[in-house]
Amino acid sequence: MMKEITSLKNPRIKNLLLLKEKSKQRREQGLFIIEGKREVLLAINSGYKIETIYIEPQLCAAHELEQLEAQKLECIQIDSKIYEKVAYRGSTEGIIAVAKCKDLSLEQLSIKSKTPLVLVAESPEKPGNIGALLRTADAAKVDAVLVANPRTDMYNPNVIRSSVGGIFSTQIATGSTEEIIAYLKKHNIAIYSAILQESKPYTEPNFQNPTALVVGTESTGLSEQWRSEAIQCIHIPMLGHVDSMNVSVAAGILIFEAKRQRAFK
Repeated sequence: MMKEITSLKNPRIKNLLLLKEKSKQRREQGLFIIEGKREVLLAINSGYKIETIYIEPQLCAAHELEQLEAQKLECIQIDSKIYEKVAYRGSTEGIIAVAKCKDLSLEQLSIKSKTPLVLVAESPEKPGNIGALLRTADAAKVDAVLVANPRTDMYNPNVIRSSVGGIFSTQIATGSTEEIIAYLKKHNIAIYSAILQESKPYTEPNFQNPTALVVGTESTGLSEQWRSEAIQCIHIPMLGHVDSMNVSVAAGILIFEAKRQRAFK
């Protein structure tokens, strides 16, 4: 028989809510929450260790439950009121998992490609934008996403939700701008910074060699370090009256130009 929890006052449920709402708790416990069968299975297949899975049986189909039980994980049944309190959205098949955070330091990064394509995002703050960047990176199968000076916890539930599991399928590392620039230079990865000043249209450079495409926030752009260290600054020509676009959209345009040049390999 599967263990069942029906009280919001249960210590496990109280801790679930802490992990959902508090980055400090996620950091101190080294744990975070995943919602949805697809996201949970992506995390498992990407080497994340799942501590516990909580299941709302009215929303979780029998065959989905069998898939999860086949992973030989601890599964606990919860009722609808607990699920509604913990879940961010109702369309996650009644599945919530607690997983161990991975080390996201540059030291653990392992890029095997001889001509890597890397996306760098400096100081992203909005979880939705970070998730969209990771989703785009997954779609293009970039070799890594490096986040410089992150202002948001990478295991924020909104990052995971908006990435649609892309956070699990893409290599990620975080560090300071200085650390990431040093890493790129050490590995001979050319820096192309999305900055208007002294820039060329993004279609002109050759991105077939080891390449890092660097984007900043819509409000402040990139710091001066990225301009001085870039092999070339690049821009996306703007044809309308608005002088900026969403960072994930801009990153997608740059990444897929690089993939086009590489014959989508």
